[in-house]
Amino acid sequence: MKHKMLIALGLIVFGWAVFAAVPAEAINGSGSYYATPSWDQTIITPIRFIVLTNMNSEAVLDKETGLVWEQASSTDTKNWVDAHSHCNGMKKGNRMGWRLPTLQELESLVDPSRINPALPNGHPFSNVQSSVYWSSTTYAAMTTSPGYAWLVHFHNGDVGYGNKGNSGMYVRCVRGGQGVDPQ
Repeated sequence: MKHKMLIALGLIVFGWAVFAAVPAEAINGSGSYYATPSWDQTIITPIRFIVLTNMNSEAVLDKETGLVWEQASSTDTKNWVDAHSHCNGMKKGNRMGWRLPTLQELESLVDPSRINPALPNGHPFSNVQSSVYWSSTTYAAMTTSPGYAWLVHFHNGDVGYGNKGNSGMYVRCVRGGQGVDPQ
């Protein structure tokens, strides 16, 4: 009998120890783990973007893609060649190695359910223009005239292409990733 009571007491203590180890947010719903304080919780999507203080808060990590984006892009428009030069020569967050993003990388920022700008709610970017941004990806369908590149319109997330000589497009630079332009 004494042995059974010790086992029962041990299980109770173990249960309380496990319960105490669970973060309070998971128990009462006050934090980022759960939306409401009940046992049938809905998990909230974790924060996607992190402003990198180790880069003077001039860069943002996208945890979804692993890419690092400039936090505040230039408000000047550029042609395609100048956009490449701008990113390649940029030093932000005390780092070099920036480049113009591919079409797929630039599109990864788009939230199609939002407009003006078509970026996820709560994004940390500043100087966002609800306008057209260059990608590094050449528009391959124009084989007779390779002077076109893909664009992303951050007003509504539409994708199109434009003449590389047009100087009316904005630029948002990126670091990391593959940087491959197979088109």
